[in-house]
Amino acid sequence: MDDDLLELMPDEAPPSGPRTGTWTIALVDDDPAVHEGTRYALSGYELDGRGLEILSAHSATEARKLLAERRDIAIVLLDVVMETDDAGLRLVDYIRRDLRDETVRIILRTGQPGQAPERRVIVDYDINDYKAKTELTADRLFTSLTAALRAYQQLKRLDETRRGLEIIIDAAPMLLDQKSMQRLAEGVLTQVASLLNAECAGILVLREGNADATGGAFSVLAGSGLYGSTPESLDPKIRPVVEAAFAARQHNFGEHFSTLYVRTASGREIVALIDADRPLSDTDRALITLLTGRLSIAFDNVILYEQLQRANVTLEQRVTERTAELIRANRRLALQRSDLRRANSLKTEILGTIAHDLKNPLAVILGRSEMLADLIGLEPEEKPDSGERSPRAAMNTQVEHVRASATRLIGMIDSLMADAMNDALDITLRREAVDLSGLAREVCEANRPLAEAKGQSLTTQLPDALTMSGDAERLREALDNLVSNAIKYSQPGGAIAVTVRREGAATVIAVADEGPGLSPEDAARLFGRFQRLSAKPTGGEGSTGLGLSIVKRIAELHGGRAEAFSDGPGTGATFLMRFPEEGV
Repeated sequence: MDDDLLELMPDEAPPSGPRTGTWTIALVDDDPAVHEGTRYALSGYELDGRGLEILSAHSATEARKLLAERRDIAIVLLDVVMETDDAGLRLVDYIRRDLRDETVRIILRTGQPGQAPERRVIVDYDINDYKAKTELTADRLFTSLTAALRAYQQLKRLDETRRGLEIIIDAAPMLLDQKSMQRLAEGVLTQVASLLNAECAGILVLREGNADATGGAFSVLAGSGLYGSTPESLDPKIRPVVEAAFAARQHNFGEHFSTLYVRTASGREIVALIDADRPLSDTDRALITLLTGRLSIAFDNVILYEQLQRANVTLEQRVTERTAELIRANRRLALQRSDLRRANSLKTEILGTIAHDLKNPLAVILGRSEMLADLIGLEPEEKPDSGERSPRAAMNTQVEHVRASATRLIGMIDSLMADAMNDALDITLRREAVDLSGLAREVCEANRPLAEAKGQSLTTQLPDALTMSGDAERLREALDNLVSNAIKYSQPGGAIAVTVRREGAATVIAVADEGPGLSPEDAARLFGRFQRLSAKPTGGEGSTGLGLSIVKRIAELHGGRAEAFSDGPGTGATFLMRFPEEGV
């Protein structure tokens, strides 16, 4: 036998449990001597500073239980013939198919190559090496074991990378969906622990803006593990580590502490301190770096969301305040509007008083003064005994003073109405039973002196009584406007007729004259406010342009309408107010 063949050694007690920093291999063989020789050959084996932990199983059944319990086994040194001729091959199927372990390296060792031909086994089973026990010397065992461990290490790293990437991919939507800085920080620590697949504690610290790296402007976002009880302040033991991380502004991986640095697009800086139970591998570091590269967006999303929430709250408060201000302003405007309506109503009452209580009596005074002047002129003149003026001349002078004063006062009233009647159409009614016949008779008698002064005849055609529900003062004002207009615009010597009558179900008040009539232009703007028609007053009277518009408004307030008819210029005109049955 060659010197490099395995030598059988006495049994050694296997370790009771896994050791940190060792490679774990399983030796499955029903020959105790193989176990002893393998342990002896590998007693000083070390790769990358890590020794071996050799687990023994003396049958395929025992190996199944061992492999199910220990998932950290890197290599299985497997015999083929044990309980049965193909017990080892069946165990290969169990490992690959039932345990779904594609990482563990399987080295098949057989003392009877004919029972498991190498080519068929390599093709039909997922094994990594095939050795006859007679050719597996110490050197070749060392070589096969080292190659298998290298392959296992690479596969493990690939598997960890794949698992880490899956964790990062799964974590990204969750982290980006967070709406709270604290919840996001807790999620980051959870994902880091899952990524490392190790027991670790951590803490996330935020620094706003351009704070001094050595200052105290830090706020703890979240903690886990042994740092979970310090959510508001930094432990004095780890504060220098965090300050150094902010100063360096880069990741730092140490034997005990690792610090991860994140700077968001909004200028905020975050350091995650990780306290793991083992040093981080190159794969761990690469995966953590990849994860933290995605965190900037997540933190900025949370910051923007919180800013948006604060802006919404502020906006809602402003809207509430503005709404309250508008409500108060509307109330003030409503009060002012009410005051204005009362003031306007009072103005309307005053204007009505002026129109009725002053203007109409003044018209009577003016008419009587003209009659008095005529009477004085008819009396025989007495000759004075001396050179003094006669009494008749003195009386004429005084009557002219009365006429001039009355005319001037009427002009003042017309001017006052013209200035103050901008809103004169805002008229309210006080309904009562009104005798239209009596009302028309009173208006005609009041205006008769004016008509007689111009040599005009003012006739009436009135029933004994015709009543309707309405405002007597407003109806008097409207009819007075129609009659005074007829006198004002008719030529001296003309005829004016006032009629009150029924036309079917309607009540009509009409004033007809032999004046200048209406042109087509006059018909288009007849009842407008401040509209003066083409005809001019024949006696030099004044005009406000409001008379017919007031007539129209009063008629409409009583449910009726104002109308005018004329065959054209020079043919006279008829103005009337027509009230329906419901107004009667």
